[in-house]
Amino acid sequence: MKTHAIALRILLALAGAMSHPLFAQAPTSGQITYEGVRKIDPSGMRIVINGEEVKPGDPNFPTDIPDTRTFSQKLIFAGNFAKEDRGEQNAVIRTFVGGPGGGGAPQTTNMGRPFDEQTFVDLTGQKTITLLTVGKDKEARTYRAEAPIKRVGNWQLTDQTRKIAGYTCRKATVPYRNDTYTVWFTTELPFTYSPIRELTPESGVVLLVESNREQFRATKVAATAVDQNDVQPKAQAETVAPEKLTDLRDKAMADFRQQLMMGERN
Repeated sequence: MKTHAIALRILLALAGAMSHPLFAQAPTSGQITYEGVRKIDPSGMRIVINGEEVKPGDPNFPTDIPDTRTFSQKLIFAGNFAKEDRGEQNAVIRTFVGGPGGGGAPQTTNMGRPFDEQTFVDLTGQKTITLLTVGKDKEARTYRAEAPIKRVGNWQLTDQTRKIAGYTCRKATVPYRNDTYTVWFTTELPFTYSPIRELTPESGVVLLVESNREQFRATKVAATAVDQNDVQPKAQAETVAPEKLTDLRDKAMADFRQQLMMGERN
């Protein structure tokens, strides 16, 4: 009887251990869902009222702008590639009836974006591939830019661990952008990635990264079937340097804002 009881306890212990991610097969395809929070800097915002841009300190500057912005970010991965879905960061128009001091509730209109942008990650080559489409219909042109993932140094690894989204993570602190970031990463997934490029570890996936200004927290890691063709760039595109892609994006946004301001004046 004692022998049977001991054997049963051993089997139960093995069953519990094998349910741990270390013993289970790591997913080769699936999705990581992050919740992001970022502080808003009002000085970097463009607020246009009655066709005129107002800055913080102006008596017409809105007083109900939130301190932080919460958003969702997803990483869809399969094999050696992944695709980021950062959500639409659309231009928004807020219209005040009678002006900001007129007592009317502001009306918010989502104006979309003047371009389509997709970001892919070469998990093996540790580089990003961005596709930017500017214009519509026959005038649409797609550009492609590749950039290596450049890590910052001076990582301070600790022995602290914690479970995040079901995976054991190790803690590190990293100086970055005149701040100290806390990074929790796991080596229980079969690739290397971070939602903040420069804070990518040498090996492992970042499931939580936070500082005084921003935070990305993985809320779910799901093992699902993903077609590898869906996470690889395949559009025909003109190859340009990353700096050129930034210029094209900025120009599209500047022209778009100008059109919005002209619309308000009219």
